[in-house]
Amino acid sequence: MDAEELKSRLGRNIAAYRKQENWTQAGLAERLNYSDKAVSKWERGESLPDVMTLIQLAGVFGVKVDDLLSDPDALPENTGKVEQAMSRVVEKTLKRKADKGIILMLSTILVWFVALLIYVVLSSLGFEQSAVAFAYAIPVTGIVLLSLRSAWRDFRWNRALISIIMWGSIFSIYITFRVFLDVRVWRLFLLGIPGQLAIFLWFRLFRKKESADG
Repeated sequence: MDAEELKSRLGRNIAAYRKQENWTQAGLAERLNYSDKAVSKWERGESLPDVMTLIQLAGVFGVKVDDLLSDPDALPENTGKVEQAMSRVVEKTLKRKADKGIILMLSTILVWFVALLIYVVLSSLGFEQSAVAFAYAIPVTGIVLLSLRSAWRDFRWNRALISIIMWGSIFSIYITFRVFLDVRVWRLFLLGIPGQLAIFLWFRLFRKKESADG
């Protein structure tokens, strides 16, 4: 089976599972954080989703990746070489995904352990404002997770992580002014409004470009 036949088969399966759930192309695209144009291209057999998106699709539909790649009229023993190769790739990807999840959790725990250590040390020395360390752990966690995911070229959570970094930084500055200077600079949070809007527009532009290139 050639690549064109695989595209066609995958497209038909995606369309069938989508209609079974009574979702529009836009509804499915929103669940995957893709554009409806990308979903339309998949269903028409004009392009293929990458392996990670294929795993997402299977999870959204509640089926196995093999179900998306298989021919419903074919017997199990007649599975083609392409499907077998894709299945092996997916298995390896799932293992790497699990390993990356552990790394992300360990990194998050490490950040908060350091914050806790700073709190314990400073509070033991009589520093009453030592709890401020936990406020700074919020944006630092976002920076660490963003760096790791970007290094793995996994950009699906970038918008959320950048938002966490921005709001966490504003919150940390606010707490610092409040605790050390006894000044309530709540207007700092107003900076987050245009910042959040800029983040939304930037990723909206990125998604449109990705759809056009796909």
